[in-house]
Amino acid sequence: MWVLLAVASALCLGFYDVFKKLSVTANNVLTVLLLNTLFGTLLMSPVIVTDIAGGGNGLGGLTGHLLIALKSAIVLSSWVLGYFSIKHLPLTITGPINATRPVLVLIGALLLFGERLNAMQWGGILLGFVSLYLVSRIGKKEGHSIVHDRWLWMGIGAMVMGAVSGLYDKWLLQVYEPLQVQAWHSLYQLVIMGATVFILKKTGHDSTPFRWKWTIPCIAIFLTVADMAYFYALSLDGSMISVVSMVRRGSVIVSFLFGAFVLHEKNLRLKLIDLSVLLAGLILLVIGSR
Repeated sequence: MWVLLAVASALCLGFYDVFKKLSVTANNVLTVLLLNTLFGTLLMSPVIVTDIAGGGNGLGGLTGHLLIALKSAIVLSSWVLGYFSIKHLPLTITGPINATRPVLVLIGALLLFGERLNAMQWGGILLGFVSLYLVSRIGKKEGHSIVHDRWLWMGIGAMVMGAVSGLYDKWLLQVYEPLQVQAWHSLYQLVIMGATVFILKKTGHDSTPFRWKWTIPCIAIFLTVADMAYFYALSLDGSMISVVSMVRRGSVIVSFLFGAFVLHEKNLRLKLIDLSVLLAGLILLVIGSR
């Protein structure tokens, strides 16, 4: 059951990336992100209202809320970097970068939780780094040098912070209910993002014009469904964070196909080789983690 939930989450994440790309293209990134957090909070508001009506102790008091607020800050840092990256880079580059996240999750599990890796897992990690190397070569071919291109580095930074969030989730969901984590996490994201945009607007540091697009609410809808499936999968007995995280990265197939056939992005043969290496690495990680 939890594997099927992970697959459903992956499909929704793929469409989430597509709608992100369509929403931030020629648009104000931070305002799009603020609206995403607003719509996400509205979708989860029944859970928040129910929790408050029940006394608001679902997270165990102030400590729980601070832990969720920390998660919100980590995720937002990943989102800000990722949104700017996806605005300026092709989906066929940002997708594979983000899909290498399970490699870092597994390394983090090794370092932080004392997990031992077998030969297949090490092979998957190696192929993950090969994929990143191929991305850097393809990016350079398209004018996005890993040495000088800040958007490429933002994509890598978003992937790293996403891995940090995944490792934090592993501990967090052993303590708190998935829906409560998702709901309060959405609310604190809205608060942090709202304050950030307000300060930047007031100080004149964010003057990029904003245009409404109907793809913007679709970001929150697909992300909320993806996260609900993700959190519920992790809460089930026998679920494995490493496998769930890897299956979710299958979302790269959806965004890659959209970039190739709808946006008509370049160098598809090289990118397909990179995607194949990445998927082979993910398959080794899944088999090695069973």
